[in-house]
Amino acid sequence: MRFLLPLICVSTLGLAAEAAEVSIIPKPVSATVTEGTFTLAPDTVILTDAATRQVGEMLARSLAPATGWTMPVRRGKAKDNGVALVIDRGLARLGEEGYTLEVTPKRVIIRAPKPGGVFYGTQSFRQLLPPAIFASSVQKGVSWDVPCLKVEDHPRFVWRGALVDVGRHFMPKEWLLKFIDLIAMQKINTLQVHLTDDQGWRIEIKKYPKLTEIGSKRKQTRLGHENRSTEFDGKSHGGYFTQQDIREIVAYARERFVNVVPEIEMPGHATAAIAAYPELGSTGKQLEVGTYWGVYKSIFSPSERTILFLQDVLGELLELFPSRFIHVGGDEAPKDEWKASAQVQARIKELGLKDEAEMQSYFIRRMDQFLTSRGRRLIGWDEILEGGLAPGATVMSWRGTEGGIAAAKAGHDVVMTPTDYLYLDYYQSKDPQEPLSIGGFVPLEKVYAYEPVPAELTPEQGKRVLGAQGNLWTEYIRTTQHLEYMAFPRLAAVAEMTWTPKESKDLASFKERLKAQEERWRALGVNFRPLGKP
Repeated sequence: MRFLLPLICVSTLGLAAEAAEVSIIPKPVSATVTEGTFTLAPDTVILTDAATRQVGEMLARSLAPATGWTMPVRRGKAKDNGVALVIDRGLARLGEEGYTLEVTPKRVIIRAPKPGGVFYGTQSFRQLLPPAIFASSVQKGVSWDVPCLKVEDHPRFVWRGALVDVGRHFMPKEWLLKFIDLIAMQKINTLQVHLTDDQGWRIEIKKYPKLTEIGSKRKQTRLGHENRSTEFDGKSHGGYFTQQDIREIVAYARERFVNVVPEIEMPGHATAAIAAYPELGSTGKQLEVGTYWGVYKSIFSPSERTILFLQDVLGELLELFPSRFIHVGGDEAPKDEWKASAQVQARIKELGLKDEAEMQSYFIRRMDQFLTSRGRRLIGWDEILEGGLAPGATVMSWRGTEGGIAAAKAGHDVVMTPTDYLYLDYYQSKDPQEPLSIGGFVPLEKVYAYEPVPAELTPEQGKRVLGAQGNLWTEYIRTTQHLEYMAFPRLAAVAEMTWTPKESKDLASFKERLKAQEERWRALGVNFRPLGKP
């Protein structure tokens, strides 16, 4: 059987088709279809240099389950019946992640100035193959044909992100590795892992073992929406990543050019940590790990002891996560306890601060100073703007776009992730049969249409927008299957929105290419939401 992935709307001559006619997501900057096909066969060789060897071996492993053979990976230059992966410094104009891909009837050549670009070239090459190549079992009697074409490609934004919240509902390491594969295939390069919240602390900290001994377990979980239900499931929920787990996740992601950004919430969303160490709170009271959703009034005390505790936590994180950016939360921190605390009020006066907002700003600045001194950069939700912000801090704009606009105008880098467009835990359909979600309505089309650079910014200010991120909060997402359903295909829209040039985006083309992507997800066992579902 000869099995060739169809191109979309190819002319009768099969020549000079545009990028929209090649079933690749995200849509390349430039793609031209030429005559003929290249056949992947048992004697095809992957040819690499020293810098691309690891990418070549990964490509060989990814193709082996469906083909029934493992392509040999050898040092060498491009030749007939070979897939060559080449570092080409002459392509520096394409940046850190750009690449070219040329498929002829005799050979395939992927060139890039950096290994990351070569990797992305291999992901585009894989999408040219039939969807069955993504299956985990041998497809007998299939000839793996690839359409001939030329691609030149590079991303629009440097931050193309996805967030997974493991604080509310824990997601196991094995699934997280699968998720990394899925986002890397579509050139998403940042995975933010929300590791702590009121309802659970999910990372081992050696110096403070109670964070996981106590903070990683809650006795039960509220059923239904927090403002409509008083019922609980009566079942304990827990789980956390050991430091060895984190090392494995980070190493796996790094091989796939995904940067893992850890998030430790502060000063709010701290109930689980305070349940483990009550002295960290503003009241000194013993708390239990949160069992319902919403915003809790319990927040960290801004005392020197608490600040040093959190810097100890961050210090252990820096040993595990090489990410330049470290996320400190900063959102939804009610100041009621600070207002009522004589100790906090005395500290505000001692530090010469005006109010509780400036106290939080001081708190965040201390973390910024700590991270900066160790060569890292602080990033937080847009509330960190309140009361003033350290010069090197980066803002993640979630309460609409206003925070991002203000931050960019003030000279701060920004990642756009507004709820109305990029909160992927919101409903994606008005069908009453959809699984329970937190609320809102963010269909695929709305995600795809989002423009990360606000019109209010000047071209120079617009350069402060690093990119955008789709967020998957898990208050109402209990299983990995449900999480996949909420993530896909909307994360594919995030991928194209952050990679493809603004002027090249085309919803109709995207949906047409998504049909082939659905077949890939099906072969990979992904519980995606089908395009034609109401």
